[in-house]
Amino acid sequence: MFNLEALKNKVLNNYKITKADALNLVNVPFNELTNAANEIREHFCGNCFDACTIINVKSGKCSENCKFCAQSTHHNTDIDTYPIMSEDEIKKKTLSIYNSGFKRISYVASGKNIEQKEFETISKAINEVKRDNDDIKLCVSLGFLKKDQLINLKDAGVERIHNNLESSRKYFGEICTTHSYDDKLNTLNLMHDEGIMICSGGIFGLGESFEDRIDLAFELRRLGVKSIPINILNPIRGTPVENNEILTNEEVCRIISIFRFINPDAYIRMVGGRSLLEDNGKMAFKSGANAAILGDMLTTIGLGLEDDLNLLDELGFEIAY
Repeated sequence: MFNLEALKNKVLNNYKITKADALNLVNVPFNELTNAANEIREHFCGNCFDACTIINVKSGKCSENCKFCAQSTHHNTDIDTYPIMSEDEIKKKTLSIYNSGFKRISYVASGKNIEQKEFETISKAINEVKRDNDDIKLCVSLGFLKKDQLINLKDAGVERIHNNLESSRKYFGEICTTHSYDDKLNTLNLMHDEGIMICSGGIFGLGESFEDRIDLAFELRRLGVKSIPINILNPIRGTPVENNEILTNEEVCRIISIFRFINPDAYIRMVGGRSLLEDNGKMAFKSGANAAILGDMLTTIGLGLEDDLNLLDELGFEIAY
């Protein structure tokens, strides 16, 4: 008979759980699971909370057909679209956030990849910002990147690079057909080889099974990912998944807890869709999550920054930079 307490204690002693172990977690009592996951989080990560905010430096007109994405040209959605911001615009927005006391900022650009001139604009902005503010933490999400671009970003002082795997290899074809799972893995493997911190996770509520979710968590463990975004599908009108049912808070927290068992020392980050939860993620942060994007998302409104900071303080977290 499966023993949750025994498995938790093994994880606390650095045991790497198997897929069979993880599948057993799907049906254990909810409160027992989330409490165990939170204990694992406390053991490996303490009360450190990794908070970041994003700047959408290029919006919309993406050539890819990801079913969930409001920025795809394949879907008829009502979002703001604009080309790459200028270097001055990027710097101005960055310093406005930084001067408010927020030190981790990520630049996100729509599209499968960005053109070289766009890359140079972002790279120059990063160099300028880092030159005058060496304690700022900059991350990017720029689609597929080449080795020389990765080296350029690393040399400029980028700390993390984001590229979501989205789901399991088996289910990925149900989400997107204009690029492959291996296309994504190629970029992630290049990052791994260059010693760049990877930020990669998934989006949940697309019709995937719990086994798909677990397979994704193990792929992230294999890659050594320490920053794992958890997106909850926010069904956008005009996308193929506009009628999907929104995941319950309990199911989201079960996903997070299982990810914590598989990746015990990672930052498990609440990202898109947190505002759909009736408690704004409070239960999630008591189920093993210890990171989040604060503020607005790419094309949707986020939660109030002051409310989020009050919630983190109430839960005993300390933002770490």
